[in-house]
Amino acid sequence: MAKILIVDDEEHIRFLYSEELSEAGYEVITADSGYQLLERIEEEKPDLVVLDIKMVDYNGLDLLQDIRNRFYDLPVVLCTAYDTFKEDMKSIAADFYVIKSFDLSELKNKIAMALEASVRAE
Repeated sequence: MAKILIVDDEEHIRFLYSEELSEAGYEVITADSGYQLLERIEEEKPDLVVLDIKMVDYNGLDLLQDIRNRFYDLPVVLCTAYDTFKEDMKSIAADFYVIKSFDLSELKNKIAMALEASVRAE
């Protein structure tokens, strides 16, 4: 069972994603900010990270760079309410980019694709 770390500062988003992804058969852990995120990844060893870009105290694109520097192969799906970040060069480091929606089928699809690619790469 794949373990997914959801990083989002909005509680209702963390709850929604947790419920839906747990039902889809994933083990889900959450973080409400980028605080000590790398340590958390080190401890929990998730198979994939779903990362919000705009959080109160953290920029998800900067966190993405930190993750890439330390955990090069860890799949990351950026999930944001804004499509403007797609143009940001930093977002290229993510495996996928998903616009937030209450219909999580695109997110689930991208998670499955990222995990599959990750398994093939091993």
